Amino acid sequence: MKTNRSSASLLILALTLTGIPGTTFAQASSADQPAASIANPAIWPKVRARPSRDPKVEKKIDALLAAMSIEDKVGQIIQVDIGSIKPADVVTYKLGSILNGGNSGPYDDEYASPAKWLQLADEFYDASMTRSDGRPKIPIIWGTDSVHGNNNIVGATLFPHNIGLGAARNRDLIRQIGEVTALETAAAGLDWTFAPTLAVVQDDRWGRTYESYSEEPQIAADYAGAMIEGVQGKVGTRDFLAPNHLIATTKHFLGDGGTGGRDQGDTRVPETVLRDVHLGGYPAAIEAGTQSVMASFSSWNGEKMSGNKSLLTGVLKERMGFDGFVVGDWNSHGQVKGCSNEDCPQAINAGLDMFMYSGPGWKQLYDNTLAEAKADTIPAARLDDAVRRILRVKLRAGTFDRGRPSSRAFAAKFDVIASAQHRAIAREAVRESMVLLKNDGVLPLKPAANILVAGTAADSISQQAGGWSITWQGAGLPNSAFPNATSIWKGIEQTVKAGGGTATYAPDGKFTARPDAAIVVFGEQPYAEFKGDIPNLEYSPGDKSDLEMLPRLKAAGIPVVAVFLSGRPLWVNAEMNASDAFVAAFLPGSEGGGVADVLFADSDGKPAHDFRGKLSFSWPKRPDQYVLNRGDAGYDPLFAFGYGLSYAAPGKVPPLDEARPAGMAEATPGVFYGKGRVPAGWSIDRQMVAQAGVDRRAQEDALRFAWDGKANGRVAMAAPRTIDLSRESNGEISLVFEYRVDAKAAVPVEMGIESGGKTYSVPIGQTLGRSAPGEWARMAVPLQCFAGRGADMSAITAPFVLSTSGPLTISISDVKLDYVSMPMNACGD
Repeated sequence: MKTNRSSASLLILALTLTGIPGTTFAQASSADQPAASIANPAIWPKVRARPSRDPKVEKKIDALLAAMSIEDKVGQIIQVDIGSIKPADVVTYKLGSILNGGNSGPYDDEYASPAKWLQLADEFYDASMTRSDGRPKIPIIWGTDSVHGNNNIVGATLFPHNIGLGAARNRDLIRQIGEVTALETAAAGLDWTFAPTLAVVQDDRWGRTYESYSEEPQIAADYAGAMIEGVQGKVGTRDFLAPNHLIATTKHFLGDGGTGGRDQGDTRVPETVLRDVHLGGYPAAIEAGTQSVMASFSSWNGEKMSGNKSLLTGVLKERMGFDGFVVGDWNSHGQVKGCSNEDCPQAINAGLDMFMYSGPGWKQLYDNTLAEAKADTIPAARLDDAVRRILRVKLRAGTFDRGRPSSRAFAAKFDVIASAQHRAIAREAVRESMVLLKNDGVLPLKPAANILVAGTAADSISQQAGGWSITWQGAGLPNSAFPNATSIWKGIEQTVKAGGGTATYAPDGKFTARPDAAIVVFGEQPYAEFKGDIPNLEYSPGDKSDLEMLPRLKAAGIPVVAVFLSGRPLWVNAEMNASDAFVAAFLPGSEGGGVADVLFADSDGKPAHDFRGKLSFSWPKRPDQYVLNRGDAGYDPLFAFGYGLSYAAPGKVPPLDEARPAGMAEATPGVFYGKGRVPAGWSIDRQMVAQAGVDRRAQEDALRFAWDGKANGRVAMAAPRTIDLSRESNGEISLVFEYRVDAKAAVPVEMGIESGGKTYSVPIGQTLGRSAPGEWARMAVPLQCFAGRGADMSAITAPFVLSTSGPLTISISDVKLDYVSMPMNACGD
């Protein structure tokens, strides 16, 4: 969708906005804020924000504020990740909130039982309520990313990610999913979820596309209220924020879906486009009573959202009347101009009410914020307004009255987690979210037939669940990590067995007894956020093993049904040509049996369930169609928004063009060396180092480098232009390489990155020395280590440099970015 707007209308005068009673918040921008990033609240919609303020609640807040110290108030506006804080710290520092990031679990255990989550929730609550100075006891609240179910907890019900739910077009189902998610999260003692995401994604290269319901703002608007009501309960009823519900978060405000496919990027659009496209479901969410809003990591026309007063205060709070609180994203305040993770009064003054902080320096953030509050750098009225908003939500949510998490009405009722009823709702969601793109008369399959199931993804719950599943990236987890889940293969096996047929699983698609049909399950590996950003929409560049399997089966005369797992539409023309039926299953979650429900007929030969899903994102006919939204000039998709075949309404797909656009290089984001080569345009620069090919997994898929020790030598994998790794650095991503020591070094060895003509390194010689000669090993160094040594992470010229002044022979097979769970400050030897 495109909206034209004259450049003259971008010149917006600063406004003076009324804040809390008796206080004025000037809307003037900083001197260096781009004029195009200053919103005019008067052109934004007014919203009937709910619930209405309760005078009794406001009176309680007045009394609390009067009794709180300035230290207490500063504590309330800081939230810290549980990986960086202990309950004992909260006895001294009365923080308002804690969170668990995507890789933070109770007691440093990502696989902790629900009982352990509840135990730690009690400990933090008790710490927040421990005080003897007579000042108010204010309960801490715990926030978590329950984005497709309580996905952090082993055994929870995992629903399809939002892209699939968008295809279902079912508000009642969305409400039920919100209710189930809230109940399974409340059972573990947690108060607050960072969901739903209402991003209106306009460029499908973005690694968070699957967190969006649709490219169309209307889908987000249709779903927002239903999901908020499911999570929080309905405003005006006794169910609102009852113990079986959670505080909801509407995120990420605003424009996160318009950053050109780049996570934490810059949405460069006129204000009318920001309003008409990206505001999407926010008015509906505010009317439904959302109690928190998360500021986006991204920018609008050059200004970071966490520091944009015209939008956070002027539009969201004043114009639209939102009276809950605004929380930051993971250290997002540190990206505001003039700020660091440990010091950012600018964000609070802009309208952020709560910092979200991860790292060892949270006490520095507290101390700096306290000093700035005492010095009136953060005005007393702004601090009180932020605290008032947080206290208002805590009082509405009953946290002052319900006691310890374990004493609450639904706490410790672990039998609700993945209950039969909840799994049935998730299975229904799988059935309704799948979109049938092609069917040449093959589907539905007969359950009494001999069925071959192929593809490693068929029996990978991790792959069908996608990112934000137990861990942040969700990759590489065994099926045992999902004890209550059913893989797609197991669901097919159960269906075929019940129908009197036989099902065989062969990951490579090979068989001895000829099958009546083959179901090939394949797709993207799990990812989250920027790890999933891609340069174009080509599926699996450089690895065409799936494409080898599909035509081989079809050439044998076997009907082939492709089930495609992905977090976004991708260019799969060749794979579609090699299939008789093609199903976009997106990321279905824990109930893989829902896939079989739609693929197979009943015993009478009639479909057990028809396909109901309709595309909520346009599907590309070329890999360079990553900006492909209904209403765009030249809109020319393979399958338009709203497309979806069914048994009741079949259709034909002609042979598709498989030619890759000329000059489009293969690219796998975050891989600097793999399968024997660097990315197109890159180079391997060697100084005083010999190089030779080595076989590891395939012929010459690795390189051996040898230093003779006669002079300083180095190897660098150099980019053709600077690359920006600042967000990866902030996101706790590591530089990882796989190596084999062939001859140990007798002197120090360093690994580093190059920026601004300088190399920033960490020592790794001792680690190499502990490696067994001749055996492949893996080493990871957090990017934060290089940033801490002064590297400009936004302008890297060589993301991998290996150097030593002595003799060393080492073979390297892979160099890439990845998340690796590591202790803080794991910076080399």
